[in-house]
Amino acid sequence: MWRMLILFLAAALTAPAMGQTGPAAPARVALETSAGTIVIEVDLARAPVSAGNFLRYVDARRLDGMEFYRAMKTGEGRGLVQGGVRDARKLYPPIAHEPTSETGLSHVDGAVSVPRFAPGTAQGDFTIMVGDQLYLDAGPGSAGDGLGYAVFGRVVEGMDVVRRILDAPTSPTEGEGVMRGQMLDPRIRMVTARRLP
Repeated sequence: MWRMLILFLAAALTAPAMGQTGPAAPARVALETSAGTIVIEVDLARAPVSAGNFLRYVDARRLDGMEFYRAMKTGEGRGLVQGGVRDARKLYPPIAHEPTSETGLSHVDGAVSVPRFAPGTAQGDFTIMVGDQLYLDAGPGSAGDGLGYAVFGRVVEGMDVVRRILDAPTSPTEGEGVMRGQMLDPRIRMVTARRLP
């Protein structure tokens, strides 16, 4: 009887808990834009808050009809593009900040990240890196407050489209502060954003 009880306890301790699953599998999103298709792989395992927030906008179709509105160049063929939900009626509440120092992700070529003001203010926008932009990672030498920005995924198809957006015309006068001269003119429309099977 004791042997049976020990075997039962050993099996119970080594078996996964009821309903427990392994790390979240990445999700892929096809972003159809007026410049072409971009496929983004979202890392739910390492950046669950930021990735989950992006998917919430996708699943509610709140990115449909939105725009890429900014192209910031940091060198020849390098920089980032920014877009997302700017309509206050379509925004969800801000999310907690997930610094790269905690997720292990980085602002490398193709990384998708969450722009913000103060930590905990990010909502419905996202940026895509063209070339490594490691100064946006958390840590010494990081831009701003040193906490960096939250990478939550990467482009797996369509970097040629992202580069076209970066190279698209910008207005020399539109935009405030550091964003002056970085506003796309005309904007690049996001037609639809859908999860891929």
